[in-house]
Amino acid sequence: MLILLPPSEGKTPAVRGSAVDWPSLSFPQLNAYRAKVLDALGTVSAHEDALALLGVGASLKDDVERNTRLRAEPAAPAHRIYSGVLYDALGYQSLTQAQRRKADAFVLVVSALWGAIRLGDSVPAYRLSMGTSLPDVGRLAAFWKPQLTDALMGAVSGHLLVDCRSSTYAAAWAPPAGQTVTVNVFTEAGGVRKVVSHFAKHTRGELARHLLARRGKAPETPSDVLKAAREKWDAELAAGTARKPHALNIILPG
Repeated sequence: MLILLPPSEGKTPAVRGSAVDWPSLSFPQLNAYRAKVLDALGTVSAHEDALALLGVGASLKDDVERNTRLRAEPAAPAHRIYSGVLYDALGYQSLTQAQRRKADAFVLVVSALWGAIRLGDSVPAYRLSMGTSLPDVGRLAAFWKPQLTDALMGAVSGHLLVDCRSSTYAAAWAPPAGQTVTVNVFTEAGGVRKVVSHFAKHTRGELARHLLARRGKAPETPSDVLKAAREKWDAELAAGTARKPHALNIILPG
């Protein structure tokens, strides 16, 4: 089993430490593309209209300024850099050592800057969304799609994929449908079901934690994922097709 996560928009910068060690990153074949995105991001972030170009508000000015010096910024493991609702729910720091080893091995983060990394990879904090378009790079989801297809297909071969990404990050790479389970979260009250956003992030983080922390064998089939989810939630599974992934629907009380 592999779990696909998006990064968090908010990040906690490392206070001290060495800069990113490019050869040590997972999927080093992506490094040339990572460097291209990083350089384009640095150029845009130094522009007088950087906030508008990156689609962020004035409160993120310091984050955008940090983008101009990412090659020298202190790096830390991604599980410490990424913060926010999903990663709070994942709660990496409160996992046991054995569970952390599973998280390091089984979780892949699809990133606008790094393409794909693992939770143990050390990176600096940055500000960039997959929905952004950069000069000489273009729309990041379109830029990364062929690169991630080439880099990840071998890594995911033979694995069940539990896809907890948002639609913005899912656009950057479509894993093989037959071995993928996407995760949707709804609330239901009075027979009326509604899609949720904030609680979807939290619930996906909780699901990732549950799959890593629960006893027993890791899920190997979509039905196994449904069974695991039902240990905590009301859930159902919509069967996929040759082109459409299976969908785990988690239903929360309205």
